[in-house]
Parts: sequence; C-alpha cells; structure tokens
Amino acid sequence: MMAYLQLVPLFTAFIVALILLVVMTPLAHQFGLVDQPSTRKRHSGIVPLTGGVAIFMAVLVASVVTDVWMKNNPLFFTASAFIVLLGMLDDRFDLSAKGRLLCQFGVAAIMAWSAQNYITSLGNIFGLGEVVLDLGGYLFTLICVVGVINAFNMIDGIDGLAGGMSLVILLTLTGFLTYTGNVASIMEPLVIAAAIVPFLAFNLSWKGFRGNKIFMGDSGSMFVGLTIVWLLVDHTQGESAAFRPITAVWLVGLPLMDMAAIMYRRARKGQSVLKPDRQHLHNIFMRAGLSSRKSLIAILLLGSCYCIVGILGEVYQVPEAIMFWSFIGVLVIYSMTIMHIWSVLRFIKRLPAKLGVKS
Repeated sequence: MMAYLQLVPLFTAFIVALILLVVMTPLAHQFGLVDQPSTRKRHSGIVPLTGGVAIFMAVLVASVVTDVWMKNNPLFFTASAFIVLLGMLDDRFDLSAKGRLLCQFGVAAIMAWSAQNYITSLGNIFGLGEVVLDLGGYLFTLICVVGVINAFNMIDGIDGLAGGMSLVILLTLTGFLTYTGNVASIMEPLVIAAAIVPFLAFNLSWKGFRGNKIFMGDSGSMFVGLTIVWLLVDHTQGESAAFRPITAVWLVGLPLMDMAAIMYRRARKGQSVLKPDRQHLHNIFMRAGLSSRKSLIAILLLGSCYCIVGILGEVYQVPEAIMFWSFIGVLVIYSMTIMHIWSVLRFIKRLPAKLGVKS
C-alpha cells in the first residue's frame, strides 16, 4: 500500500481546499452565494455556501498537477463541473425540483454513456444466478446516480454530516481497494477525503477555525454524491471489480434508506417527494433531545455500522442473495420505524418507568 500512497497529491488537495475556503468567503457574500436563517434552516448568521466549490476545485487542481485521479478520464471532471455549477445555481436561485432533477439525469448520462461507467451486472442478488443488465444497465445507472446524488443532498442537514458520511464511505472504499489488491486505485478516494478535511474544520468550528463557519451547499453534497457513486460503479463492474455490487449498496445504505423513507412518507401524505421538510434523520435525533454534535456522532456511527455489514459480507463472502434481502428487510424496518418514530420515542422514554427503573 505504501508504494501507492502519494503524499504530494493529498497535501495539494488539502492546502488548495484550505486556501480556497478562506479566499472564497468574501466572494460568496458579494455574489449572494450564502445561506440565511429561516424556519427550515436554523443557524445563526449568514453563512457562505462555498464548501463544495472549494472541495471540487481542490480535487481538480491536485489531480491536474500530480496526475493521480483516473488518468486520461477528464469526463469525471466534466460531469463534476456540471453538478457543482448546478448546485451553485440552486444555492443562489433555489431552482425548481423538476429542473434540478432533469439536470442531474444529464450529468448521470455523461457518466453512463460518455464515460461508459455504467452498471452491467447486479451479481447473484436473487440466488438464481448473475443478473446481467446489458443495455438496460444504462437506464438503471441513471436512476442509481440520481438517487445517490439526492441521498447525499438530503442528508446534508447539520454541520459535518454530509462531509463526515462521505469520509466514512471513502475510507471504507480505500480499505476495500487495499484488501482486494487494487491498491493502485487508493488515491482516488483519498484525494477527495483530503479535500473534505479542511472543509470539516471550518464547518465544525474546530479549534483554530472558529468564527469562520462555511457550509458545503448543494454543490458540495451533490458533488460528493456523484463522486462516491462514480467510484462505486467503477469498482464493482467488470472483470477487475474490487468488490460486489451489493456491498456498494450497503456502503451508502444509510443515506439511501433515509431518502427512501422520507420519500415514502411524503408520498403517503400526498406531498411532493422532492419537497424539503424537517423530518430527516438528524431532525428526529435533535427533536428527541440530542444536540447537533451528538446527533452527528450518532448518525455517523449508524452509517459506519452499515459499512461494517458491507465489509463483513465481503470479507466472509456472505451469499449476495442474503446480503440483498437483508438490506431490503432493514429498509422496511427502517421505513416503518421512521413513519412511527414519535410513538417509538414515547415508548422508549416510558420504558424505564415500566421496568421500574428510576431515572
């Protein structure tokens, strides 16, 4: 692994992101790329939405200067540039959900058709043999890419959540690539991770970075979503696949389940599935009494558990059908729990009294 671990690209991505986060703050105010408090967005002061732009630019600069990211594949950065631009426009002008969705499908098409990075096989997820998609894989990839992009966009609701969840998944992916002997590819997720770390320092107000709050914005959450799904598809398809497709599903399991549960609940109520609200997982944790920071830790630990399940399933080669139906089972339980979360929380709060335990 050490032979393929290059410190210069990582240092470059880190430093460029750090510089841009500082330099772009006054520009954000000048161009109106800021987030203001509202009934749905409860934070103090006007906060720049430049985290995603800085992360993208840092990865681009580090890759061009050192040539470590997906060599000879500029289509990744083309798709990323479009998704970041879309996010910036959405942050600035609050685009319609349908218009944003249409553009996301366009970006997904760059990945699937232009870059030919699409899903050709789902593996033996039903236990009846390998599920080969052939040309249908293009359409299925479009749906998956847009789904993951929006999953990360939806989960980005409290400080550090989208960035922290991305780090968990990227580092898990790095571990998989190392474990399966694909160490030549470890710089791909690591460069992204290196660019995310300085953003988290500002976003979470680490010591030395307090007083300079910066948000990732839609440009950032959609960029990390696109990056992660690009990497997962790239490393689960073809003869040189590093791990199985169902393992990739578990890695992004929590964001996907949160999105699916929210959309199902909104549809049940007759609401638009794309309409924003305050019923996300982090909202539930906070309304249950946890602080923003404790909610962050709890959700990241929960997301890590999904990754651990994926890791164990891959290491011990648990049959794909068992991994798939286990995921579906957890999804159903998760969705039902979220739908009745307030009843569940009331039951949990009353449980000590019912058991005769003094609080």
